[in-house]
Amino acid sequence: MDKKNRLGLRTWIEIDKGAIKANFESFRDFIPKRVKMLGVVKSNAYGHNLIEFAKELETLGVDFLGVDSVVEGLALRREGVKTPILILGYTLPEMIEKAVDNDLEITVSNFDYFSAIKKVNFKKEIRVHIKVDTGMHRHGFQKDDVKKVIKLIKENKKIKVVGLFTHFANAKNPAFLGDTKKQTELFNKWREAFKKAGINPICHACATSGTILFPEAHFDMVRIGIGMYGVWPSQETEAFAKDKIKLTPVLSWKTIIGEINDIKAGERIGYDFTEKLIRDSKVAVLPIGYWHGYPRALSGIGQVLVNGKYAKVLGRICMDIIMVDVTKIKGVKVGDEVIIIGSSGKETVATYDISFLIGRSDYEIITTINPLIKKIYK
Repeated sequence: MDKKNRLGLRTWIEIDKGAIKANFESFRDFIPKRVKMLGVVKSNAYGHNLIEFAKELETLGVDFLGVDSVVEGLALRREGVKTPILILGYTLPEMIEKAVDNDLEITVSNFDYFSAIKKVNFKKEIRVHIKVDTGMHRHGFQKDDVKKVIKLIKENKKIKVVGLFTHFANAKNPAFLGDTKKQTELFNKWREAFKKAGINPICHACATSGTILFPEAHFDMVRIGIGMYGVWPSQETEAFAKDKIKLTPVLSWKTIIGEINDIKAGERIGYDFTEKLIRDSKVAVLPIGYWHGYPRALSGIGQVLVNGKYAKVLGRICMDIIMVDVTKIKGVKVGDEVIIIGSSGKETVATYDISFLIGRSDYEIITTINPLIKKIYK
């Protein structure tokens, strides 16, 4: 981005709308036409901005949006988003009425919740998705609960069962298929019981990796989260499916060089003097740090891109500052753009490059970028 458009910004996020469209179309082409697609925009759209990302998906024609809470759902409704919204996380009983009034669909995953629903006076029916625990042991009804669940649904005429779903615990590695197949078999028993009882909800089980690796579990809808942002759910999934589906990273994180210093060989650098320079060095100072979401664990090992070349992080990462070695990079000057995540020239710093170095997941890297950093959709 040119200096005029980033005036006043020391660090910013660029979101590529073309990449969002490309990823959406990749999944839409990959799954059968009859299968609906839910775009997961929870947790501030995985760090990409809840409102703007959801609006992009709505424009593209996504069937559902998935959020974590009533708060996120209400934020979308206030901004005029009309697409059906499923609250994937726990909804506080005192927020049920707001959910109903704003056409938000909620997850019901335990019997206490049926009791909570009974205590609320609804002006219209409450639209729910029943969640089944098929093995992950997070939220969800247990395998032997199906008859009781069906009985409670039929007793409460204000409950409209829109969906029946589960979540796969181990669907990111094509070398280990057994766990997901067992979960699918158990989920199918619930599907059959609901159908026999005359209840015909939208059945969904697959997140991004399940969608790619387990087409037999697409059912009526798939939930695309990390893949919609152009990030593979695992390296194993990418290795297996990169020729079948294309994902394009949506997010680029950038900053600028705020200062350049010439430091002599033998000098130590940063907090606690954790690194000693082995040569006369040109050190660039960048105005970002762990407060912005750049992991402190990258101290001394991280890399950024300056003028299309890799520059190593020197010493400890500070709260708001990092130092990088630009000794061998020609023409570097104050104000130059620096790539934290993204591409410059022929080189790239991908989220995986960061997560691999520090033993974290790609999901963590993008969702923990400080939400106050301006996001520019272009």
